[in-house]
Amino acid sequence: MMTSMATPMMTPVGARRSLAARVAELYAKAADLLQAASPLADLALRVYVANVFWASGLAKAQSWQTTLQLFEYEYRVPLLPPAPAAYAGTFTELFFPALLALGLGGRLAAAVLFVFNIIAVVSYPDLNAAGIAQHKVWGLMLLVLVLHGPGALSCDRLLRNRFGTRT
Repeated sequence: MMTSMATPMMTPVGARRSLAARVAELYAKAADLLQAASPLADLALRVYVANVFWASGLAKAQSWQTTLQLFEYEYRVPLLPPAPAAYAGTFTELFFPALLALGLGGRLAAAVLFVFNIIAVVSYPDLNAAGIAQHKVWGLMLLVLVLHGPGALSCDRLLRNRFGTRT
């Protein structure tokens, strides 16, 4: 009489590999989908953080007298007198977010705004904990763009593809 050595609890090695292969294949497909969405995420990140600074620059430009008063009495920008600091700050908040949103000189624009963000925190001593937390998030977003670049949906990529140079 012959008896089988296999029991219901034992799984053949090939079946385990097959399950592992299926899991690996599903993981690879998920990674491919996420990679395909990456250019849209890069664009969304650029536009979101650019909008934060752009809106602040517009508010400064639309109420110039208030802006000058804020730089005179509230903000303590290091190394610059209030009026030049107001002009420089407003220019920075209008020019570099436009570049960042377009992805034109994306790393440079993100780096300038990263430094500007730090200066904004240092210059406004009455900034509360929630405001500091927002600036930390914006700073982290900008740092990602400095390190990662503006992504595939950017003018930088178009220029690199057209002229073969890095921007």
